Amino acid sequence: MDLTEYFTTLARYNVWATGRLLDAVAALPEDDYRRDVGLFFKSIHGTLNHLLVADNIWFPRFAEGRSPRMALNAELEPDRAQLAARLRADATRWAPLIGTFAAPQWQGMLNYVTTQGVPTSLPFMPTLGHVFNHGTHHRGQVTAALTALGQPAPVIDLVYMLVEEQKQP
Repeated sequence: MDLTEYFTTLARYNVWATGRLLDAVAALPEDDYRRDVGLFFKSIHGTLNHLLVADNIWFPRFAEGRSPRMALNAELEPDRAQLAARLRADATRWAPLIGTFAAPQWQGMLNYVTTQGVPTSLPFMPTLGHVFNHGTHHRGQVTAALTALGQPAPVIDLVYMLVEEQKQP
């Protein structure tokens, strides 16, 4: 498996896991959805907004060489249905972008400016890996919060997506 194929798999997983998580979160009562449940970004809503912020920071860095500056805890979308729709839509942007990366890019550097305004240069491939790992981390926090609230948490392990894909014609 080459790097484009591997990272495209991670992008497909991001879409799949985000969708499953948002389907589970949709069943939550509003009070539970917005309650401070001890997550780094307090509530499930706060954590989902952070995922939207992160995507709106990292995607332009990789796609356009642009470094948006915004607070990591910004509430970009107060409406939960709109937040879910934006998260679903944003997740679908990664696979097509990954298909545009030329072979030498994978071994190069990603130059960007941090949210604090510090110019930074990091290895391109592991930094892109961070984008997907970061999403997995916070989706895991939300599934733990769902469980703590007495709600069913979706199974969102990568291997379950791969199994589902094998079953498809």
